[in-house]
Amino acid sequence: MNKTSIRIGAGAGYAGDRIPPAVELARHGQLDYLVFECLAERTIALAQLERRQQPDKGFDPLLAERMRAVLPVCMAQGTRIISNMGAANPLQAGHEVLRVAKELGLQGVKVAVVQGDDVLKRLLTDGLDLPLIDSDAPLSSLQDRLISANAYLGADALLPALQTDAQVILCGRVADPALFLAPLMHHFGWAANDWPQLGQGILVGHLLECAGQITGGYFADPGFKGVPNLARLGFPLAEVQADGSAVITKVNGSGGCVTVATCTEQLLYEIENPARYLQPDVVADFSQVRLTPDGADRVRATGANGQQRPDTLKVTVGYHDGYIGEGQMGYAGPGCVARGQLALELVRQRLQDAGLGQLEARYELIGVNSLLPQAQATTEPNEVRLRVAVRSPARQQAQLVANEVEALYTNGPAAGGGATKSVREVVAAAAVLVPRGWAQPDVTLLG
Repeated sequence: MNKTSIRIGAGAGYAGDRIPPAVELARHGQLDYLVFECLAERTIALAQLERRQQPDKGFDPLLAERMRAVLPVCMAQGTRIISNMGAANPLQAGHEVLRVAKELGLQGVKVAVVQGDDVLKRLLTDGLDLPLIDSDAPLSSLQDRLISANAYLGADALLPALQTDAQVILCGRVADPALFLAPLMHHFGWAANDWPQLGQGILVGHLLECAGQITGGYFADPGFKGVPNLARLGFPLAEVQADGSAVITKVNGSGGCVTVATCTEQLLYEIENPARYLQPDVVADFSQVRLTPDGADRVRATGANGQQRPDTLKVTVGYHDGYIGEGQMGYAGPGCVARGQLALELVRQRLQDAGLGQLEARYELIGVNSLLPQAQATTEPNEVRLRVAVRSPARQQAQLVANEVEALYTNGPAAGGGATKSVREVVAAAAVLVPRGWAQPDVTLLG
């Protein structure tokens, strides 16, 4: 608490993120904390399905690999790890970290596990009349298809874990910026109702939460926005002062860049209203944020504010939403577009004859109109790839879609090849707002 600044690194921005940049941060970032943000909207519902089938699973599949890569150096340097890699099974994830520590011969590793975000039972008991966000329907409209319901906890849920001597803090669903705000509150002793200060902390968390996006990933556009050495993209870290002002930077010599432009794109990412960014800890106000250069690959972020936190918590609800049957086929050479279009019409007619014509569907030629549906080829491409995807309530119908595309081999235009087909279950996400008291976080210390 006597330090005047703190260094926090972003080791991941999604579940499948690359591991080498996190190792580079751990080794050379001189970090106090390394944060792995690995939960998207539907990720936890998929993890809940896995946990039902295998009770000892349901956490991030890369957890062990990430821990093998960074835990030894973090232990040696005194860097604490915070992550939502616990997903649907934080407690088992904690035991997995201890297993990896034992495998590596590390002594004295402790893990603090934060639980309490799973509110499915409470919703089924008391919340079926709650309205879905962005819909007029009540939650009861999804009742028979529900998989999961997890509340976005705030930094306050993580603080008791940070007050232990655990080197690793694992949780499930927590608001992404809260993973970064919590160590700031813990380290600097910020009050839970210091809304302007918390708003600045949320700014730091929001800038870091997507990892490589702020160092040039998802930014590069050759000829317009160049990013040096993108193959060795480095992940960001923040040097944060006690007043919440921060400098976003990266490890010297790592690839990518940190500029006002990269930071501006990340600042606006997934923000509906910059003046009212709703978080469980605070309603953050980014409308007066200033991003200013502070040297090479260094951008200073200041000017965030905040207002009193909401009385409710957002809950992401995962539910079954049918199946998607998909098939692809490639056509090349002269006339490939005409052959591809003929193949699409054949599949469309055959599915209509099978009684599936009313289902939601995509019929497209990749290379012509798959991303821009109204586009027309201005010149004849050398190759196209047909794609048909249909959403259906039954797996058998989805399988028929995939089979009909494959059947183009011998029942369609000339010279089709490279067919692929798949059927996958659709797990969709919705959201409701619940009273804050419905989530009861608790901490278990392992090790």
